Amino acid sequence: MKDSEKFELNRETWNKKVSVHLESEFYEMSKFTSGESSLHQYEIEALGNISNKDILHLQCHFGQDTLSLARLGARCTGVDFSEEGIKVARQLNETLSLKAQFVCCNVLDTAKFVSEKFDVVFTSYGIIGWLPDLQPWAAMISEKLKPGGFFYIVEFHPIAWMFDYTVSPPLMKYGYHQKEAIYEEYQGTYADKNSKMISREYGWNHSLGEVVTALSEAGLIISYVKEHDASPYDIFPGLVKNNNGMYELDNKMYPLIFEIKAMKNN
Repeated sequence: MKDSEKFELNRETWNKKVSVHLESEFYEMSKFTSGESSLHQYEIEALGNISNKDILHLQCHFGQDTLSLARLGARCTGVDFSEEGIKVARQLNETLSLKAQFVCCNVLDTAKFVSEKFDVVFTSYGIIGWLPDLQPWAAMISEKLKPGGFFYIVEFHPIAWMFDYTVSPPLMKYGYHQKEAIYEEYQGTYADKNSKMISREYGWNHSLGEVVTALSEAGLIISYVKEHDASPYDIFPGLVKNNNGMYELDNKMYPLIFEIKAMKNN
């Protein structure tokens, strides 16, 4: 199967996920529409004061984080390949009287659909695993940044994706440097494991070194790489809640989250 066919299957699955996720406790839509931010500690601290900044948010789903950034005074553009997700994002934008823009396209094609350049390119939590090759992704990010701008990613650690979570207990099954696509078919989604929908999707593992190298080869200067035990999301089996309200392995055997910040030269 070609990558384009895998993307299409993933897009169909994400279109189906939108209605499930809107009704889920995971996304807490009533709290969000009442004014609560969907952003978490890592990205809030890393992004800093974004008032009057131009921000490009990649793989935005139905726009909660994009709109949370807009509430902080940023001029935001969200990109996602799910038509259903973008439709909801635009509706939320109008309902909340915000001024974000939303574009429906494959993230790798962003430069074809978005002409502007940005102070910040932002992406978070469960995104690079949908991409077979990070080099065109990193090149697009570099192209969309203004001189002096920065890219920031907060993402689940690649070690966590070495496990097959469709079995219990999870089985370490996939290689850290695995190049072949991983196909999974299961009932429910990460946001609602009891949903009747069947998720069919292809994903790709990317090592931390691969991410850093792709960004560096695209001309960005790495400011930092950080790894963390604690995740804001309770999406992996057997996690325990810590004193800060975040989730981690009880034995802290490996990190669950990494952050990278990278600058574009003036």
